[in-house]
Amino acid sequence: MTADALTDVAGLRVGHATRTGGGWLTGTTVVLAPEGGAVAAVDVRGGGPGTKETDALDPRNLVQRAEAIVLTGGSAYGLDAASGVMAWLEERGRGVRVGPDPAHVVPVVPAACVFDLGRGGDFRARPDAATGRAAVEAAAASEHGGPVPQGCVGAGTGAVAGQLKGGIGTASTVLESGITVAALVVANAAGSVTDPETGVLYGELFQGRVRHPEPEVHEAALRRLARTAERNGVPPLNTTLAVVATDAGLSKAQAQKLAGTAHDGIARAVRPVHLLSDGDTVFTLATGARPLDAANPLALNEVLAAGADLVTRAIVRAVRAAAPVDGPGGAWPSYGELYGEH
Repeated sequence: MTADALTDVAGLRVGHATRTGGGWLTGTTVVLAPEGGAVAAVDVRGGGPGTKETDALDPRNLVQRAEAIVLTGGSAYGLDAASGVMAWLEERGRGVRVGPDPAHVVPVVPAACVFDLGRGGDFRARPDAATGRAAVEAAAASEHGGPVPQGCVGAGTGAVAGQLKGGIGTASTVLESGITVAALVVANAAGSVTDPETGVLYGELFQGRVRHPEPEVHEAALRRLARTAERNGVPPLNTTLAVVATDAGLSKAQAQKLAGTAHDGIARAVRPVHLLSDGDTVFTLATGARPLDAANPLALNEVLAAGADLVTRAIVRAVRAAAPVDGPGGAWPSYGELYGEH
């Protein structure tokens, strides 16, 4: 029995810290690798990224493994959440050893942020080191292979997908080779996730699971969205983040290739994508429990294809799981509120 989530990659755990009310609508999500870390890479396609430690993941550079990945709200301010995760890891002696004492470590904790400033009403209500610590503690306390909460939690708390409420989504699959591939996405796109002519989610068009809303339902949804757009004013900055993970044994270069092709999964579910106002970033983690078939130079292909497909499915799940928000920072209906469970 699988959770159909990132945690189906054995050893990975996910924790959320969520802040709502009193001007807050934000949070942080941490993907915690097994002790000793996992091979990690990144690919950044958006024109306005906010990241930390991504250069360390370049295959040409020294660092091979990351202990955790931080996804956070709060724009660049929220990157401070990674400090709380680093402190937690340091206390446990987890990180790159840099001195004679086993406690002399530097944890490698790449991070990326989404823009959600002011969506709860208070521009200064954003994640910090304490939020990051709370998220990594939640990950450490979670059950191995357990379910991952989706929707308006963690880094997806204040997420917006076009004019709809966004959030966190996750999905996984086991390939014929026995390799597990999974994705976790923070859907916070500037582009739309719905076809303007029908209201169908782009990601569901790609998946072939299309149930068209009734025309009158779609027309009512468009009227509602027009009203909320007028109230909200200028569209805010955005960013879609993803972590694609596998138990395959990948090099850093192979992991970077996986991060790059996984962006195709965003492009299938969001249009337009990778704009100047987006900071779209995909991380990859490979635990190495299952070696690729060394006799087949194209063995990586099935992992690459699955990564992109799972990102699309995770975006659909994020939008489907999101709850509407109507508060001092703005109003964002949910897809379910507008279109139901068609």
